[in-house]
Amino acid sequence: MSQPMYEIIADELDFIVIAKSHDVHFHSQDGSAGVMASVEKDLDIKLFSVHRLDTMTSGLLLFAKSSAVAAEFTQLFSEHKVQKYYLALAPGKPKKKQGWVIGDMAKARRSMHKLLRTTNNPAITQFFSHSVAEGLRLYLLKPHSGKTHQLRVALASIGVPILGDGLYGGAQADRGYLHALSLSFSFREVDYQYLSFPTAGEEFTGLSVIKQLQIWSEPEKLDWPKRK
Repeated sequence: MSQPMYEIIADELDFIVIAKSHDVHFHSQDGSAGVMASVEKDLDIKLFSVHRLDTMTSGLLLFAKSSAVAAEFTQLFSEHKVQKYYLALAPGKPKKKQGWVIGDMAKARRSMHKLLRTTNNPAITQFFSHSVAEGLRLYLLKPHSGKTHQLRVALASIGVPILGDGLYGGAQADRGYLHALSLSFSFREVDYQYLSFPTAGEEFTGLSVIKQLQIWSEPEKLDWPKRK
């Protein structure tokens, strides 16, 4: 049985939050509807995008219900006032098990991006990791910027491309193992927080991963590595 394109997590007055499935396009392409167009059709509503997820990435996505609300959220995202946390699985031994990945990003060959040594307008990522199997680690990622492919490039740069991420040299798998776990923000003086655990992927649903996710279930309360 195939997984649906998305699940509705919250239908609020001004916005909607969904959990997108992996291998689902954000925009419509190749004659098939993307996830945004599918939600619009299913709910018979006009939606406005304020952020996006790569095709391989599953997890939380927010859509505004009006252009005015979209403008407010776009401002919140641009000012990094929407806190996002992601999960990833990657085989191999990282150069460091927790800390920061900081550097400017530039376009590389094909549709890839690369991390530079310069820090003029850097991509900034904090992370923890935990061993969940022999040669496999689970990563909890906290981006402090919103660059294209930022998390995929960050892990590849420390020697552990994400499992299933063929573009960046990740080992072959049943899916790309990157998932948008949590969204939290304050909108019009109301605090919102959403959490969505991954439900698809053989490695994401293993017992050791599930146990670690319980420990990481409130990522904003963890003692995050300080920037040196």
